[in-house]
Amino acid sequence: MTYLPYGKTASGPWSVEITPSLAGWTYSGLRVADLGSDPVSFHTGEEEMLVLPLSGSCTVDVGSHAFTLTGRESVFDDPSDFAYIPISTDVTVEGVGRIAFPSARATRRLEPRYVPASDVPVEIRGAGQASRQVNNFCAPEVFDCDKLVAVEVLTPGGNWSSYPPHKHDTPHEGEAVLEEVYYFEVAGEGLGYQRVYTSERGQIDTLAEVSSGDVVLVPYGYHGPSMAAPGYDLYYLNVLAGPAGERSMAFCDDPRHAWIRSTWDGQAIDPRLPFGRTS
Repeated sequence: MTYLPYGKTASGPWSVEITPSLAGWTYSGLRVADLGSDPVSFHTGEEEMLVLPLSGSCTVDVGSHAFTLTGRESVFDDPSDFAYIPISTDVTVEGVGRIAFPSARATRRLEPRYVPASDVPVEIRGAGQASRQVNNFCAPEVFDCDKLVAVEVLTPGGNWSSYPPHKHDTPHEGEAVLEEVYYFEVAGEGLGYQRVYTSERGQIDTLAEVSSGDVVLVPYGYHGPSMAAPGYDLYYLNVLAGPAGERSMAFCDDPRHAWIRSTWDGQAIDPRLPFGRTS
């Protein structure tokens, strides 16, 4: 199953728990905790993780280090600060809000780290109704870790992102093999849509209506567009990891639709971007 509605994978302290075994793959994972009166404690085991406030704030205690994450009111505000937690680490997280824990099965153990929100690069991609914002907080060229890659994408209502459709599933020059998680939040209790379809790697056919807390898994295949319904801004957290020794987000456009990129020349960027206090 590639579409997992909110609560479908809830387990213990996690309102969302996507492990490699549940997804049926090897590397990528995601957990989400709705923190309140009780802290969440766990051992990272074979997974390196990030602690990323989606809303609210928290403290992260890993014994040798303690980090205070200021967080944000919602994903549609500025990027959040975050913490990196290596493999084989005991962690306690305490606070109030919805906290995401993107993860990847890894072998290299690095030091725990804190990254302020001011260090997160914000990129505007596309143009016209394909305008969207990417918060590259854990992109390969921005943040060093072993396997994990994660970015946030924000799409104004009525726009399309993850477009033209693309894939990361075939090992050749210019394309990385990656397992990908899409985790969604939608403004105003709204809805959006996510498409995943067949590539030469295998058959897959998903067109999911998504709302806040829903997940779409992309084991292979072309994915996109991600469609924000008019009136409802769309957010998704992408978590990616794969077997390559060097982290990369390299992709291959669906050749039928790659020409769309050339139409953006001369089109204006959507004036609703960027989101947050920097807009």
